[in-house]
Amino acid sequence: MDTIKRLPTHPGDILKEELECRRISQKKFSEILGVPYTMLNEILNGKRPITSDFALMIEAALNINPELLINMQARYNMALAREKKALSNRLNEIRKMCASLL
Repeated sequence: MDTIKRLPTHPGDILKEELECRRISQKKFSEILGVPYTMLNEILNGKRPITSDFALMIEAALNINPELLINMQARYNMALAREKKALSNRLNEIRKMCASLL
């Protein structure tokens, strides 16, 4: 049986759903937060990471736990890093070199 690998959920997906459920437009929410609309849109579409500062703004606005958002972002970032072929090759080299030291 083949296992299908998929990326963890980007926190922007959760935020996008939350705004839709609350019927808050991206434009209005960007104005409330005092951030550019394009920045918010990129986060909601998984093209930009959620920072600690932004997560705290989300907590203030929507009462969503900022640690949850940051942890989701960290898992997403780690999954992306693991998919990088060049990094994977380098990590294998490091493992081989370190194994010979032990």
